[in-house]
Amino acid sequence: MKQLLLLILLATSGLTLGQGWTPMGARSMAMANASSTLNDVWGYHHNPGALGDIQEITAGLSYENRFLLKELQSQGFAVAVPLKVGVISVGGQLYGSQQFRTYKAGLGYSMKLSDKFFAGVQLNYLGLRLPENYGNANTMTGEVGIYAKITDDWKIGASVFNLGRAKLSEFADDRFTTMMRLGTSYSFSDKVLVALDFEKSLDYDVRIKTGVEYEVVKNFRLRGGFATAPIELSAGVGYEWKQLQLSVGSSYHQILGWSPNFALIFKSEKSAK
Repeated sequence: MKQLLLLILLATSGLTLGQGWTPMGARSMAMANASSTLNDVWGYHHNPGALGDIQEITAGLSYENRFLLKELQSQGFAVAVPLKVGVISVGGQLYGSQQFRTYKAGLGYSMKLSDKFFAGVQLNYLGLRLPENYGNANTMTGEVGIYAKITDDWKIGASVFNLGRAKLSEFADDRFTTMMRLGTSYSFSDKVLVALDFEKSLDYDVRIKTGVEYEVVKNFRLRGGFATAPIELSAGVGYEWKQLQLSVGSSYHQILGWSPNFALIFKSEKSAK
């Protein structure tokens, strides 16, 4: 039974995280994780370069139940603190259950290089825990990202996770996933944002992800998204009240089903810079 469960988890994990890299935050997930240019605190998990544009101390908590299976739960957090020069960030993530679990924790630093260009670096501790007799793996790896404001409405972002291609095991030169992402977004008005990402793991085909965010009334937003290879649809809502931002949503895989998600962001009242 343990062997069967392990095979199922390993098969589905390729669709969900790619051994070390996991998207976080219900806003991103509701937009099919087309998140390379979303400069909220979840940039810690998507593109450290985008954190360089954060102006307030910000903290976030995220939860996802992948395919409604308790064995495929994902929890994460991120904190970004602006300094006089740059933004320092910390974050972490847990995925899976007692039978199969991955985890990540790290520290990052992002900064403004010019009026329209930002860059960030991050050092991560990655781990993979398998059932008894299968062993564990732990390693350190790096991540870099850039974020550019071409205009007030047009943004571009790119990131690379696991620069050093850290090894998962010696067997068949197995390694933690190296994930490369390139994305852009455009605000057609104060109410409509459209995002597009190209995502490439060295182990899988390119995924194309697109998402839309629409502010229906003040501080209340509808979101939707579409991703390829495998095909996934997503949708969600978000509401902002003073310093709190609440987002809920779900993605849908045509074979494996629904993956509900929830996230909460808290911002300090005043800019820390």
